[in-house]
Amino acid sequence: MSTSRDSSARAIVENLGGAENIASLTHCATRLRLELHDVGKVNEVELDAVPGVLGTVHQGDSRYQVICGGGVESMYTAITHLPEMKNSGAAARSDADVKEEARSKARGKYAWLDNFFEYLSDSFRPILGVLLGASLIIAIAAVLDAFHVIDFRDDNKSATWVFFDAMWRSVFYFLPLMVAYNAAKKLRVDPWLGAAIMGALMTPEFMSLSDPQRFPETVSTTNEALGKDLFSTTIFGLPMQLNDYGGQVFVPLIMVAILAVVYHALKKIFPDNVQMVFVPFISMLIMIPLTAFFIGPLGIWLGNGIGTGLAWMNSNAPFIFAILIPMLYPFLVPLGLHWPLNALMLVNIQTLGYDFIQGPMGVWNFACFGATAGVLALSMRDHDTQMRQTASGALAAGLFGGISEPSLYGIHLRFKRIYPRMLLGCFAGGVTIAILSAPFEGVKTQAFVFTSLLTTVVFNPVWVYIVSIAVAFFVAMFAIVLTDYRTPEEKAEAAAAREAERAEAERAEAERVEPTLVAASAGGGTAVATAIATIPVQAPVAGELVSLAESGDKVFASGALGAGVGIVPRESAVVAPVTGTLVTVAKTGHAFGIKTDEGVEVLVHVGIDTVKMDGEGFEVAVEKKQRVKAGDLLTTVDFDAISKAGYPTTTLITVTNSKKLSSVEPLAAGTVSAGDTVIEVQP
Repeated sequence: MSTSRDSSARAIVENLGGAENIASLTHCATRLRLELHDVGKVNEVELDAVPGVLGTVHQGDSRYQVICGGGVESMYTAITHLPEMKNSGAAARSDADVKEEARSKARGKYAWLDNFFEYLSDSFRPILGVLLGASLIIAIAAVLDAFHVIDFRDDNKSATWVFFDAMWRSVFYFLPLMVAYNAAKKLRVDPWLGAAIMGALMTPEFMSLSDPQRFPETVSTTNEALGKDLFSTTIFGLPMQLNDYGGQVFVPLIMVAILAVVYHALKKIFPDNVQMVFVPFISMLIMIPLTAFFIGPLGIWLGNGIGTGLAWMNSNAPFIFAILIPMLYPFLVPLGLHWPLNALMLVNIQTLGYDFIQGPMGVWNFACFGATAGVLALSMRDHDTQMRQTASGALAAGLFGGISEPSLYGIHLRFKRIYPRMLLGCFAGGVTIAILSAPFEGVKTQAFVFTSLLTTVVFNPVWVYIVSIAVAFFVAMFAIVLTDYRTPEEKAEAAAAREAERAEAERAEAERVEPTLVAASAGGGTAVATAIATIPVQAPVAGELVSLAESGDKVFASGALGAGVGIVPRESAVVAPVTGTLVTVAKTGHAFGIKTDEGVEVLVHVGIDTVKMDGEGFEVAVEKKQRVKAGDLLTTVDFDAISKAGYPTTTLITVTNSKKLSSVEPLAAGTVSAGDTVIEVQP
């Protein structure tokens, strides 16, 4: 297993342009996060094919992500231990340094908004593992409760089951300390300082202030809306509201944001040689009272207010609420904008004793997993080994871990047809949970969990939740299976790539057998010479001939779609390069596949990424299954419109079944006219 992981790690580095091209390498829950010197050196086709890689995401400029799912940490470790990485200088810069530099390059007036959501995301991301672990322990507890092994709501449980509670409550009770640590680290503050300030409000001494019998100045009042007693006391002659800060997330997030201002100001005031003592000391003197008197109550009030508002919407417009949440999440998660809602779930459990967001959120998750299952089914039907591996890994991570990122980044965001079909599942599941949960005022849970198959038992009513997620899952799955997740062009390209792989395997086998045949022929004492006719593939348009490597399209340049050439056009008419039958005519007019009588399959692809123009600028003159002669008009193209839309006009001509043929020889670069021979083929 380690050898396989090491080989995958080395392949990732090589296809990222080598260790010298990696400026920084870190990882999150599912992705390797990189800063590259030159993104143009990345070989995405080969990178996607590496075992363990579920997909890639180019974030713009020099930032790049490689999706590895649950195995990301092992892959990260394997990469960092490669000999070539130790001398690359990539480890010299931390993730925080890279992000700080990226923020400094931010363009536009809304960079602060990106920074805000990044702050939220990075405050939670490092603790996803323990949150997932705690949620599965809760699931075990819920199963035992469902089978009446133990009543986990009983205040008089035995010591054994109280200890069992401690195994998952530790994560949620001390969540403020973890969030404070991560948030402080994000803002370049001593993370232990952030945790210590938050911890002061969670000590037994602070909690004892809520005892009126011990402290006569402590006053107790009852909040009817929340159904709980609230306490306040007098400190230094000033009133202080006393709260239980266990499980709170808003308080540490607000506190650390203010601490960062104080901390960095103090570092400017004190000389370097005394900063270690006085900066933490004065920060604690300022921030602990400020948090206890002002920030803590403000965070509690803010969380209660938002939670109450959402609860009001859930109670007064439950139908809309139940549909809105699953329809929004597919757009929030890829951008990292779902973290505020996750924080609200924790606040709801802390203040209301239950959460009502996770039920509808589970609908979105299972619609996501259903779409992945549909892709898996099609990949098995098409014998697409690479996609089958990607989809099966993503589906397992989703169904058993409740993690959607491998599905999103590895599959869904790569194929534009998936999202509309996945949204059908979100809508169907949302309507189902809205209707079925109406008599129960929504689906609720008393625990924060990752919505997977293993955690269904924590929801109430559980049958409503199970029916709703099943509807979401199967609607999305069948929408994909029945209508496919690829455009006709993407299907053709995938089929060509698989055919190329098969042809390569056949060629290798033929090379293995050929020496024996040659020897047998020589031993017979006779020589047979066969003249093989050359089939010319003509230029479909006049222009400047270039190689596929210079065409600007990585897929064509890789040879996955066969050997060929590119032409930078100077005329608008695109004609047939060979005589044969049109087996493919893209509705958008940008691609044509022709098969000759000799079995040569030629693809004409007009422009790069022009499928996104949806036919604008193309006047198609032929139709599928039509017989054409070399020189017949295929389409008239407004290349100026393509250029104005920002797409390259280079027209690509390849022989897609090159590896089945004896010889495919693209001619040298130069100026050509329509009808000139640009490729010579021997069947």
